[in-house]
Amino acid sequence: MPTSVTYTAVLDVKRSTVEHLAGLLRDHRIAARTRKGRRALGCFKQAVLVLRWFLDGTRLAQLTRDNRMSASTAYRYLHEGLAVLSTALERAKETGLTRLNLDGTVVRTDRVAAPGPNGADLWWSGKHKHHGGNVQVITTPDGWPIWVSPVRPGREHDTTCARHHRLIDTLNLIAAELDMPTLVDLGHENAGDGFRHPVKKPAGGELTTEQQAYNKVVRSIHGVCERANSLLKTTFKALRMVSLDPSRITQIAAAALVLLQLEYDRTT
Repeated sequence: MPTSVTYTAVLDVKRSTVEHLAGLLRDHRIAARTRKGRRALGCFKQAVLVLRWFLDGTRLAQLTRDNRMSASTAYRYLHEGLAVLSTALERAKETGLTRLNLDGTVVRTDRVAAPGPNGADLWWSGKHKHHGGNVQVITTPDGWPIWVSPVRPGREHDTTCARHHRLIDTLNLIAAELDMPTLVDLGHENAGDGFRHPVKKPAGGELTTEQQAYNKVVRSIHGVCERANSLLKTTFKALRMVSLDPSRITQIAAAALVLLQLEYDRTT
């Protein structure tokens, strides 16, 4: 008597998205001069494998069984999909935007700890109380993500990560030349004239009525950028918990942004 059960599942993604990824994989194979008949899966089935991991968080062991391949082949196919998607990411043109939003998010990871400066745990986020990688996200005024940064260790503050990626200088320049300020939280205080953040309450004092009103406006407008982080993480279960090497979060986040743009047919 069989000890396993076979069932049919439907992947909640547009067929055009799968076909687009399959086309990228086909181009990659052509560039790599991969000979026909040497791959365990065709481009379309490989695209489905990658999207199952992204959207449903399907374990690699399950993907291995479903496609009757070795674990090493499944990992190679997944990383290949991440690579072609992150390469396809192009920064959206910001023409016509009146402002930008910048916010960081920590992508949880279950990887083992790594020693950092002064013996600190490199990937441990003291704020979130778990291991993870910090990713900076730039959004449009309505909270649509248009750019994601490479990953930095979870222990680093958002401002530290932004400076590492040269976002502080770049966004200050955009504000000066294009009159397009960037809204941020209070953690980016003193980042420059190109940033708009709430006014910090003075030690032993109180904010004026005007300052309180200003803070409400800034926080309400900037709050939409949380929609971008939520959109990425709720759409792609792969961004809720990463079991791969934390450095892979860079490719995963970039690939997720490309897939999001394909699904919604929107970049700006």
